[in-house]
Amino acid sequence: MINKKRGQVTGIQAALVSPLFLGMIPIFGKQAIISGFSPLAVVALRTSMAAGILLILVAIFRRSYLFIYPVGIIGCALAGAINGIGSLFYYLALGRLSVSVGQLLYSLYPVFLVLWLIIDHQLPSKLTYIRIGLALLGVIFLTSFNSSHVDWIGVGLMLGASAMYAIHLPINQRVLYDIPAPTVTLYTLLAMSAVVVPVYFLFNQQPQPIGTSWTPVILLTIVTLFSRLTLFLGIKKLGGLQTALLGLGELLVSITVGHLWLHENLQVVQWIGAALLGISLLLIGFEKIKPEKRRMQGLLGWLRPPEIPPDLPWVPRD
Repeated sequence: MINKKRGQVTGIQAALVSPLFLGMIPIFGKQAIISGFSPLAVVALRTSMAAGILLILVAIFRRSYLFIYPVGIIGCALAGAINGIGSLFYYLALGRLSVSVGQLLYSLYPVFLVLWLIIDHQLPSKLTYIRIGLALLGVIFLTSFNSSHVDWIGVGLMLGASAMYAIHLPINQRVLYDIPAPTVTLYTLLAMSAVVVPVYFLFNQQPQPIGTSWTPVILLTIVTLFSRLTLFLGIKKLGGLQTALLGLGELLVSITVGHLWLHENLQVVQWIGAALLGISLLLIGFEKIKPEKRRMQGLLGWLRPPEIPPDLPWVPRD
């Protein structure tokens, strides 16, 4: 019981720290794009560099985290591929939208996560349906303040990125039942890199300006790495939905820093939409969320080993 409580405290701490890093991702990403990097270059560089740094650290200091069973690899590859596509959508959208508007739209991922749970035969409560209605109404207010100036391609890309992010959370959650968070982070980032780097080389048409500052890209890489580690640790200890709830703090971080640093402002109608969206997200706290446990049924029921090999060099259930 004490160990379980400590695990929950660790998960809460990780899930609360994660938004600080996640909230800075759009800031540094936007800065990198403004500096002259193409959106495809930004996503390829930050993902591959973060994966490379983590691979080197694990190989030097904790080689045991390199071990993973085949189904775990498949799960990480699937989650990484989905999130890699979502990252491409995200940075392409970020090149067309302000940080504030983009992050408000992206923060709909808990709603998409709930929709996924419905598809997976985990029916939500009536309150969930109310939250979805409020969120959709918030999006309407957020994007309709001046329809002639709304970049609908950017809006669609950001909503697609949000949906992809939501789908990858329960997939990683299944793998995290038996595998340490750093291992899942490493192989998920490697899978993401396998998606975004080839896309960059195949489709990037924007030449890199001479003398472009790499500072935003380096900072983006650092916050990407730490955000992933803390995110997956939170999911491992608390579950995807609880971590998504605590992760909503990234919205406040992004909007605040975007206002102070990038001098972005929202219209009054947009603030109303933001308030509706925030209410929808915060109402998750009134849900009766059941403790997370392994589910043998559902769309992801196959994502588990027949039995855990006893000779894996991990601390048990780390």
